[in-house]
Amino acid sequence: MQKPVLVIKLGTAVITDQHGNINSGIVKKVAADIALLSRSHNIVLVSSGAVASGKSFFRSYKGTLIERKAAAAVGNPILIQLYRKYFVKYELTVAQALCERQHFSNRQQFLQLKETFGEFWRNDILPVVNENDLVSNVELKFSDNDELAALIAIGFDAATWVICTSVGGLLNHSNKVIPTVNRIDDTIMGYVKSGKSHSGLGGMVSKLTFAKLATSLGIKVVICGLDGKDPISGAISGAKGTVFIPQPSDLKSRQKWLASGSITIGSLHVDKGAARALLTRKSLLTIGINEVMGNFTGGEVIQIIDEEGKILGVAKSKLNASEIRAQLRQKNKIAAHADDIVIF
Repeated sequence: MQKPVLVIKLGTAVITDQHGNINSGIVKKVAADIALLSRSHNIVLVSSGAVASGKSFFRSYKGTLIERKAAAAVGNPILIQLYRKYFVKYELTVAQALCERQHFSNRQQFLQLKETFGEFWRNDILPVVNENDLVSNVELKFSDNDELAALIAIGFDAATWVICTSVGGLLNHSNKVIPTVNRIDDTIMGYVKSGKSHSGLGGMVSKLTFAKLATSLGIKVVICGLDGKDPISGAISGAKGTVFIPQPSDLKSRQKWLASGSITIGSLHVDKGAARALLTRKSLLTIGINEVMGNFTGGEVIQIIDEEGKILGVAKSKLNASEIRAQLRQKNKIAAHADDIVIF
């Protein structure tokens, strides 16, 4: 029987100190826990920390985009060698997988990526994933590794996605970890404090945004820290951290790929009538579109946004942006077919 897929994301702050040095004790603990979990799961490890590991090698580092790209190129081999050192003790080989947006936006490239990961798992190899910062286009970068991990979890139809952070879970107003969240709504988002860690890009808002998407597609999400023994296993079992309950989903693999928002270079803002029609699984007609954002081409994945500014879902556009703009007042012109639309 095929093992369920487990995606584990390690944030920069949880594996490094304030100077960017990797905490080898944490990596050692993570390796032991993942080795245990690998007996029953196919695992993807999405690890931050490359930029933090590499920035100390640059004179007068200020954190510009070019400096971050260069620091990541220096830090990635440092990070992967450390993982190799600790995972080899458990007879697990690590593979470095540097991903770009195009690996998810292009369906054929994504399927090849998925097939390669399957080959890793068949040979007891653990893929360690990070963004390919050196060559990633600034306009098409992942917003952070939370987004990268979300795309992998959704695209690979993961059963569980664990996000390891320095705060140990979602905290309430009394700074106590909330053990279970049934649905991510305005009340849950109200617990979030603004700000990011000393070294990471993403904050809790980012984590909850992508956790909401993942749970809506049937994926269990857990946010936890790395304190104590077997922290990831313990969090999956519900003994620590915050567990976000998955919602029922009957979407097919291709629809989940679409729903992951695999690339968002444009959006369609729709009126209330179009929004209601989409909720009943109708196609999106140009007459129901109020505004077209971006310069996408036909076949690309774009967001659908309602009049309140909320993302309704994503769609593979049938027309390019200029064609839709030219036909906004025409009846019976399909901007996106129902089969190519996924509503969240």
